[in-house]
Amino acid sequence: MARAKAKATAEIDGADLRARGERRGIERLQTEKIGGLKHAIDEPASEQGFLLPREAGGMTLFLLAAYAVSAVAFQGLPSTHTVGAALASAALFACGSLFAATERRGDRSFATRALVVVAGIVLPMALAGYALAGWVNEGLPWQWAIATLICVNAAAAALFDMRIISLFCAKIASWAGFAVLMPGLLTYAALIAAAITLSLIARLEWKAAEQRRLAREARERVAARAEDILRSFEETGQGWFWETDRRGLITYISPKAAMALGKSSDEIVGRPLSEIVDPTQSAADAERTLAFHLSARSAFHDVEVRAATTGDERWWALAGRPVYDSYKNFCGFRGHGTDLTEKRRSEQQVSRLAHYDSLTGLANRVQMSQALEQILAAPSGRERACAVLMLDLDRFKHVNDTLGHPAGDALLKQVAQRLERAIGGAGRCGRLGGDEFQVIVPGHQDRKTLGHMAQEIINSLSQPYSITGQSVVIGASVGIALAPEHGSTSDALIRNVDLALYAAKDAGRGVYRFYAEDLHAAAEERAELEQDLREAIAKGELELHYQPVVFAADEKIVGFEALMRWNHPKRGWLSPSKFVPIAEDAGLIDRMGQWALRTACADLARWPRSIRCAVNVSALQFANPELPTIVANALAHAGVAPSRLELEITESVFLNDSAGTDAMFKALKRVGVRLALDDFGTGYSSLGYLKKAPFDKIKIDRSFVQGATEEGSRNGAIIASITSLAEALHMDTTAEGVETLDELELVRLLGCSHIQGYIYFKPMNAAEATALVSGNLVAEADGPQCARVPRQNLLRKVTVIHNNNRLNATLRNISESGAMIEGLWNMPAGSPMRIEFSDDKSVTAQVRWSRENRVGVEFHEPLRRRADGSYSVLKGQRSQGAGAGGW
Repeated sequence: MARAKAKATAEIDGADLRARGERRGIERLQTEKIGGLKHAIDEPASEQGFLLPREAGGMTLFLLAAYAVSAVAFQGLPSTHTVGAALASAALFACGSLFAATERRGDRSFATRALVVVAGIVLPMALAGYALAGWVNEGLPWQWAIATLICVNAAAAALFDMRIISLFCAKIASWAGFAVLMPGLLTYAALIAAAITLSLIARLEWKAAEQRRLAREARERVAARAEDILRSFEETGQGWFWETDRRGLITYISPKAAMALGKSSDEIVGRPLSEIVDPTQSAADAERTLAFHLSARSAFHDVEVRAATTGDERWWALAGRPVYDSYKNFCGFRGHGTDLTEKRRSEQQVSRLAHYDSLTGLANRVQMSQALEQILAAPSGRERACAVLMLDLDRFKHVNDTLGHPAGDALLKQVAQRLERAIGGAGRCGRLGGDEFQVIVPGHQDRKTLGHMAQEIINSLSQPYSITGQSVVIGASVGIALAPEHGSTSDALIRNVDLALYAAKDAGRGVYRFYAEDLHAAAEERAELEQDLREAIAKGELELHYQPVVFAADEKIVGFEALMRWNHPKRGWLSPSKFVPIAEDAGLIDRMGQWALRTACADLARWPRSIRCAVNVSALQFANPELPTIVANALAHAGVAPSRLELEITESVFLNDSAGTDAMFKALKRVGVRLALDDFGTGYSSLGYLKKAPFDKIKIDRSFVQGATEEGSRNGAIIASITSLAEALHMDTTAEGVETLDELELVRLLGCSHIQGYIYFKPMNAAEATALVSGNLVAEADGPQCARVPRQNLLRKVTVIHNNNRLNATLRNISESGAMIEGLWNMPAGSPMRIEFSDDKSVTAQVRWSRENRVGVEFHEPLRRRADGSYSVLKGQRSQGAGAGGW
């Protein structure tokens, strides 16, 4: 997230710098190039490519006026041919527009154009010179004629402006008339000298005119380029232009800006510039800044204002500078604006990504951390009190692996919605990442209220979900820490709530736990065990032990169950319940499962063909699509028939009723292995899957076997129902955990086909198992008839206080010296606890043993019995039956 935030921020900053550079560049263009554009407009495009001007009527009038003035000076009219020549010259100039149009027509030949040029320039000027020369011969003073001809040439110079060739021809032609009427060496020499002089002047004028033309064309290109840039700047939506007069009224605004305001340019022109800015409180500061610059007549850049739009919110960045005339009089402001709407949206998106989870919409880790630190930094000690709940979803990885990441994302969205409904307005919830959520409840909260909230969260999140048309069931574990009791800093509180969460997961998941001081030692122990487990896997220190399975009818060994064991170099033999959950959380269970399969198949290859071996497969292994291939490769490598391998699968694989589960069962049956349903009746409470899953055996959990022989126990009826169901479905049954002769007799009587337990054999290593099956395979029951002292069986809710956590549990049986309590997961042996039977009745005890969710405790002081045999702490609670046994 931090990298994504940094990248998005860098892009926005870069875009901002580029936008500022563009705005400054546009302002320079606006300042410098408009002048060139204005100059180009004032001086229209040259037509120097043509020798004749478009209009020559002014020359006609000038000639007629010159002739009239000469007639006044002559005090009469000249001869007829002189008058004819004069009128002909004026007439030809009168036809100048016709000659110009003829020259400009592209379909005319060069000869035609040359003839037209002679008729429009050379001939009229020559006739004018001839008329004045003839008039001199008739008595007109030559000084007057020369002056008139000079004036005519000046008028021609004005007519043929920048047309050097035309002007040269006109001047030579005008003076040629004198040479015709007064021939002579001197005349011709003067005419030639004049021609040479005019040629030199024409060359100089042509060079100067060419330089002016090039300069003008350059200015025109600059003006055109500036105009294109400004037009592109507007049309592409990068910005727009505005201008005000000295009173602050808008004299120009780009049509796009006016359109954004829902008006036309004409409607905005004449209105104050402040009217295009939203005057709401959120934009008040920007409006005041803009008003200050306008009143101070100072230049400004990047003043962010909210546009006075009626629809979607739109933001602009305005820049402008004061404009003065040549006398330094203030004329108004001229500037431009750029649209900041997308930039602002990007900034808001970056801010949201920085503080909210993009998938669920909940607050992310950063915002939750800031909220917690803000609470803990409050000035008042009472305001610093809060509770932090850390949630972790159980079996979420299984959903991701079986249904895919899109299904996992959809599940997380539904979890977030349920979590928000469960919390309501009591606190703030957020997603920290993955399947981890956090809830912060401000203020002082008592443990009972928090426990009720945590249980409500667990119950809500444990209800089935519908994902892509499939039913999915997950769970949640919750850790709780209080401030300032469990930490006065954010780091300390988060560390301790994590420990509480680990304790909840270790307690069997689906429960909540408060932080306690001894959890640090438990966390350190767990981390140490995880590291040791990784080393043990790498060094091959794990072992498989095998417990025989006996056929009930003839008491012969028909198979083994492979049980993983770990002889820790420092701690000695560790129970699988100790290290298997660590392996699952650390992602090691798949490697361990594959090793167990290969090792069991290798050992099975050395045993008689009538012997089978059962290997446990975890739900995480079952979700691996490669499991059938892994099983087939292990069998092929060991050379073992697939029917001799039995895979034991727990009911948890049915939590997600998906097509992938059915496909996995079919794939495993195609391999040829047998399938057994392990721990039947203790997990997913539905029998619907039995009609689809191709199981060959049902294993009855030892929790049903233990206590089945006691008076009033319903376990026998449950066992009878399971065996009847298995028989109807053509499945075998195995009773696990049979330890006494009474239990053995009962399970045989109830129809169990196979028996497994200490009554026959304890788990043994591979060498011992090989030696066992090398004999006659006959097993002999060896165990106590009944090992318990008289006790009272009951079903009563009690409260257990352990490590300052109040835990709800069920009392299953009780004697003078101890009791068995259900609902407490993974209680370490030797742990002290207090058991509250009622508000005023409680005892202290110590854990003697712990198996899954059941613990056996020994009271610190023996209980007193009433005359009727009941215990005083139970307040008249009647027993469900009594039996023999002891601790």
